[in-house]
Order: sequence, then structure tokens, then C-alpha cells
Amino acid sequence: MLLHQQFVRIAKQYEKKLAIVDKTLNRKLTYKRALIGSLILAKKFEKYDPGFLGIMLPNSAGSVLAILGTLMSGRIPVMINYSTGAAMNSEFAQKKCAFRTIITSRTLCEKINCRKVEGMIFLEDIMKSVSILDKIKAAIKASLPVELLLKRIHQGDENDTLLILFTSGSEKDPKGVQLTHKNITQNYESLIKVFSFTSDDIFLANLPYFHVFGQTANLWVPMAVGMTIVTYANPLDFKTICDIVRDEKVTLMAGTPTFFWGYLRNSKPGDFQSTRILLSGADKCPDALRKGFMEKHGKILLEAYGATETSPAITVNTLENNRPGSVGRPIDGVEVMTENYETGEPCKVGEIGKILVKGDNVMKGYFDDFEQTSLSIRHGWYDTGDMGYKDADGYLWHVGRLKRFLKIGGEMVSLIKVEDVLEKLLPPDVECCVVEVPDAIRGARIVAAITQQIDEKATLSKMSEQLPSIAIPSKFVVMQEMPKLGSGKIDFKTITEKVRDIVQGR
Repeated sequence: MLLHQQFVRIAKQYEKKLAIVDKTLNRKLTYKRALIGSLILAKKFEKYDPGFLGIMLPNSAGSVLAILGTLMSGRIPVMINYSTGAAMNSEFAQKKCAFRTIITSRTLCEKINCRKVEGMIFLEDIMKSVSILDKIKAAIKASLPVELLLKRIHQGDENDTLLILFTSGSEKDPKGVQLTHKNITQNYESLIKVFSFTSDDIFLANLPYFHVFGQTANLWVPMAVGMTIVTYANPLDFKTICDIVRDEKVTLMAGTPTFFWGYLRNSKPGDFQSTRILLSGADKCPDALRKGFMEKHGKILLEAYGATETSPAITVNTLENNRPGSVGRPIDGVEVMTENYETGEPCKVGEIGKILVKGDNVMKGYFDDFEQTSLSIRHGWYDTGDMGYKDADGYLWHVGRLKRFLKIGGEMVSLIKVEDVLEKLLPPDVECCVVEVPDAIRGARIVAAITQQIDEKATLSKMSEQLPSIAIPSKFVVMQEMPKLGSGKIDFKTITEKVRDIVQGR
């Protein structure tokens, strides 16, 4: 199935229904108007070079139509992260994927102080160039019977690349992930089934479309079913998001723990009354956050697990099958195996190993990087780089990145485990991140970054009751704010660099 063609089918089926409620620009589009708008942009995009077309737009009706229009014109969207270093990310994407044209917004560039990169075309200028004749032609085209209309837009194969997304770069330079129509189709079909999504649902679309969580959860799942999506450009505008959820009677929300903490602290009882699914992913969901949503809103915060390379969903908890602390069971069509990181043998129940994934959700590969693709996908199994274990009931328990394990005195120590223990001892408004700092004598030592000063002696004493001495932080470093990526994930790379500079006196 081609996803832009599925959108056409849905748009024809639900012509009069609201497709997009744009809370950034205060616009509303029915499915019919969304179809006409995407056809107009598809025609405009045909004048640009074939192949890749960069998209750097905040969540809005315009960004949805631009992505659809790009696909309908036979081009492949390359999604560009504008949250930090937008100009640098644009040039990186252009060089990596060998394309020139980037569709962006003048308003966005002015707001984030992004200089104009060669090849940037402003969506505002494109829309100003739309004539009455353009609109009439698109409206006539949109009125054609479904099968005839499908023949007038880009054809292709489900194994064709749907889009390029870049990995977060939380540990090293981003890689270009090629996801196919088949990859994301597998994901949304399984998610629709497991969560009983219907066209009556209203999905909050505030996760950035340059992130896979946003692409699948906030675009393709709702568009493929006929839901209404409520777009808002800034997931960090916590109070406004809570107001939107209440006013628009949102039923589905997905986000990172960082975002959900913000919503919890800035919400009033009743704000989440309409929601039936609250799904947390991208980072470990703290027990305190789950407890907070239950106490304040009477809502269960479900945890899921995925990766950019897996479109993204791998495992999910559901209201019917929920094991708090785990990341859930594999979705339909996805196999998960844990493998001993030293012997390569499959792990037993409860034994920690590398998490491997197989299924139609696994990416085509990293763009123009055969070596890294070969290292990451072996015999059809994608190596997530994460560590975890399965319990007797098939629930997966994520214990951290393999790179967040270190050897001290010959023993393996999980930085995630240290964080979990420390987190439970800190006040709810204090964030922490545990990192490795090189040590000339021991090889490595553990340092904890925290966002407020604490009673270090008392905290270390309590940690020693739950952790061996080699896992106790040697030092606490106070950082006013924990650096995060645009996706809401903790930026381990930046935090580690800052902590090492502080500890080593640089």
C-alpha cells in the first residue's frame, strides 16, 4: 500500500469530515479541502528536481499538506530537524542525500533565527503563487472517482522509500534512515488493531514530523484511518497543550516523558477527561510520572518502545495488557529476541541481552551507508543497540543502551540502573542524568548531573543500600537545565561533554 494513496481513499470517504484542526494558525480543513490542498502543492512541487525534497516545517496544516504533496508529486520527503542548528541540519541533509530544494517557512526561520540556506523555498511564497485556475484544476481533479484519481498521482511500490528521517544524534552524528511505505504500513496496521483506533478518534499532533514518533503517531495512523488531527507546533508549550486537549476533546495523545511531565505540572483536573490513550515513548517512563497522572487525572500512562529504524513501534503496553515498568509486548508482525552481548546466544527468560528486532517495520537501511546498515541488520534482525530482558509472560524490560553500560573493575554497570535508583530519591521536579567520565586509575567513574542542589551525603547513603559501591556516583554536577533534543529525548551527548568539561576543569 502507498500511504499517500491511502490518504486519497480516506479523503474521498470522509470528504466533509474535519481532517486537520490547526491550532497554530487557527485553521480548520475538511478531508476534501486537505485533498485539494495537497494536489495543488503536488503540482507546484513538480517543477523541482526529481528525487528528494527537503521539508522543514512545524506541525501545522501546511506541513501535513506539504508532505502529502511531495509524495503525490513522486518526490521523497527528507525531514529536517529545526529545533537546534536548523541551517546546519539543512546543509547536512542536502549534502548527505544530494538534493537542493528545501520547503520551509519564512515565519519559522525568523522565529528560530535561521539564516536562509541556498535552495530554501518558503511555503508562504508558494501559496501566494496559487491562482484561481490552480484551485479549480485541483478541485476538478479531487472530484474524480477514487480509482481514476489514484491513477493521476504518483504510482509506485510499497517497498519504495516513503521518507528519510535522521537519527537523533544523541550519541553521534545523525544517520539517514530510509523508511518504506511497507514499514510504516505494518506499524500503523498493528497499532490500529492493538489500540482499537477508529475514525471517531481525535489525535493530538504536536510531536515534530522530523521525528519518527511524530510521523507514525501524529500523521500516518490518523490519516490512514480517517481521524481528526489537532496540530500544534510547540510540544513544550505545556499550558496551551493542556487547554487544547480539553477544548478539542482529544482522545489520543503520544509523547515523551519530558513532555508528559510538563503537561502534568501545568494541567488542571479534568483537562484530560476526554483522553482514552496516553502513550509515552522515546525515553524511560518514570514511576513517579505514571503515579502523577493517575492521582491527578485518573488516567493510565502507557509505555511503549521503538526506534527510528523500526518505524517506530516495537512493543506496547495496552489498557488490557499493561505491566508498568516494562515497555510491553511486541506488536503483531514484529519479533523480538534478546541476545547475549558476548556469546551471541539467545537469552533465557530474565537474562539481560541485546534487543534484536525482525519484521516488516525494520527500515530499508541507512541512506548511502552500506557498512553501517550491514552492521545494524544481520540475517534480517535489526540490532537496536539497547539492552533488555523478557519476562515469563513475554513483556520486554528495557534497561538502557549498550553504550550506557560500562566496565568498572571488571564489572558491568548500567547507568540506567543508577539513574533509576537516584531518580526515586530525588524530588519530582529534579531531573538527573548519569554519565561516564574517564578515569586514569579505574578506567571510568560515574558522575550524576542534576538540576538542583541536593543533600549529597544523605542521597549517596541511600543509594548504597541498593547499589554496589562501584555503581555509586563519585560526584554530583548541578546543571540548571538538562539539555534535550527537539524530540524531547535527553541529549546524552551534550550532557556527557558538559559534565566531562566540568569534572576535568576545562
